[in-house]
Amino acid sequence: MAFFAVVGVLMTAAPTLAQAIQAAADNASTEEKYGKIAAAFGFAIAAAAGAIGQSRIAASAVEGAARNPGAAGRIQIMMIIGLALIESLVLFALVIVFAKV
Repeated sequence: MAFFAVVGVLMTAAPTLAQAIQAAADNASTEEKYGKIAAAFGFAIAAAAGAIGQSRIAASAVEGAARNPGAAGRIQIMMIIGLALIESLVLFALVIVFAKV
């Protein structure tokens, strides 16, 4: 009786393992697709956050220049530096997306 049980298990093991290998291959391609989608969403979030940050910097710079016109030149320089730093973070996110995809 035990012999037939072992033979039965061995006969069903090969098709089961073959299905597992196929499922693993499908899973790898699915993970790759979802990874690309996740990278795109991550970049979209980084770009949106960068745009919000840049708009807040511009609004604050305009408000500061309106309150103190004599400091408008210094405010503009600091604003440009801040915008460049924020834009560099968005570009780093873009590089990471291209490295992922």
